[in-house]
Amino acid sequence: MGNRTETGVVVVGTGFSGLGMAIQLRRDGREDFVVLEKANEVGGTWRDNTYPGCACDIQSHMYSFSFEQNPNWSRSFSPQPEIHDYLRGVARKYGLYRFIHFGQEMTGARWDADEHRWHVTTASGDEYVARYLVCGVGALHLPQIPELVGAERFRGAAFHSAQWDHDFDLRGKRVAVVGTGASAIQFVPAIAGQVGRLHLFQRTAPWVMPKADHTMPDWVKRLFAHVPLAQRAYRDFLYWTLELRAVGFNGDPRIMRLAQKIAKRHLDKHVTDPGLRAKLTPDYVLGCKRVLISNDYYPALTRDNVEVVTDGIAEVTETGILDKAGIEREVDAIIYGTGFHVTDGFDHLDIVGADGTNLGRQWARHGMQTHLGITANGYPNLFFLLGPNTGLGHNSVVFMIEQQIRYISEAMRYVESHGADAIEVRADTQAQSNADIQRKLANGIWTRGGCRSWYLDSQGVNRTIWPGFTWRYWMRTRRLDPADFRLSRRATASPRTASSVA
Repeated sequence: MGNRTETGVVVVGTGFSGLGMAIQLRRDGREDFVVLEKANEVGGTWRDNTYPGCACDIQSHMYSFSFEQNPNWSRSFSPQPEIHDYLRGVARKYGLYRFIHFGQEMTGARWDADEHRWHVTTASGDEYVARYLVCGVGALHLPQIPELVGAERFRGAAFHSAQWDHDFDLRGKRVAVVGTGASAIQFVPAIAGQVGRLHLFQRTAPWVMPKADHTMPDWVKRLFAHVPLAQRAYRDFLYWTLELRAVGFNGDPRIMRLAQKIAKRHLDKHVTDPGLRAKLTPDYVLGCKRVLISNDYYPALTRDNVEVVTDGIAEVTETGILDKAGIEREVDAIIYGTGFHVTDGFDHLDIVGADGTNLGRQWARHGMQTHLGITANGYPNLFFLLGPNTGLGHNSVVFMIEQQIRYISEAMRYVESHGADAIEVRADTQAQSNADIQRKLANGIWTRGGCRSWYLDSQGVNRTIWPGFTWRYWMRTRRLDPADFRLSRRATASPRTASSVA
């Protein structure tokens, strides 16, 4: 029998989402909460991804909390260790460590209609019981490893970029890299000079834009440290500059054509070999897949010891990879840069709602659907951070997180100020919310760009991206609309029913 903990709020995860929610709870004067973390330190994806070259692709002065600005970022786009240090510093400053239960991986949750509380279970066998459950597990935490024929036979080292094997010495080794996504374009240049031979297996060429990265001058750091308003002005400049990109992503082809010319010029500048250039030229509109930024990816691929393979993988042998052209390349290690489970990231969780419906199975059957990416009909007092259709292709998701933690805080206050025990979004509200999002996405580059991306679920529906400006999301979440929700309280006369209060 595991331990049982009763509290007011259970928050899951300690990335930007979970830490942001915990800070908001403390600001609200709440001390009756726990944060569950599967690992032994905070940081989420910025703790887990320690591969060489790992860095953010949004400027750090924007990819950080607005209420906790850091004047000391070393670069415009900071490396992973710095971002992880920032998150640990935030957790220390706001006294969050005493609320965090490490080594507790949530495996499921069940809503008890009699108690109007969530019963959360963990892999260690412990149980947490709380009125509110906030899932801040994020989309980038379950590595996606392709099912390659014969992969289990391979005798060398094999690992995903998010589970980097730092004990394996890559120097002089023959290495196969599978995938050319956001992680691969960072670690391939970082290891290309160390390995003896690198074979990059590319299924689809990514569009790669130049990265406007630079060290932050000391005088700028001093200015931001002593004049916080100067840093806020710089952050606002970054925000609106990034926000303009939404115009292109959401249906104005002129902007994407201009950006595509910049990306093509970037490719042509660094890759002069016509054969390699042809392999690296995408056949879809820029923005359909995640737009990547790098100054050293293309140069790395022109090295004599690097080969780009586009014939596809037939199978993995004991000693290497056999491509579909019949050529086998013997390697000492296979590194998967194949991303994460995004649209099916909740399938492994056993979350059971008010009517006994399992959230993972429901979403697998009908697609992920929520209201504003935060609440789901049938699941009272359950909130998501960076839930469905609140991811971004053009700006900082930390901005979205901040709107969500404020909205969730308001929802909790609304429940309690009305003497209720639970809040649940109405089915018609959720249906209308999803219809609006999908209608807008129909004109977006993700739908019409001619590619198949991880933004889309198994039915080809985009359940990942927020369609449009983030300031519009701020407007939608600025105030909770009581008409969107139903309140309920524990019944006193009949323990099996809940009386509606709204």
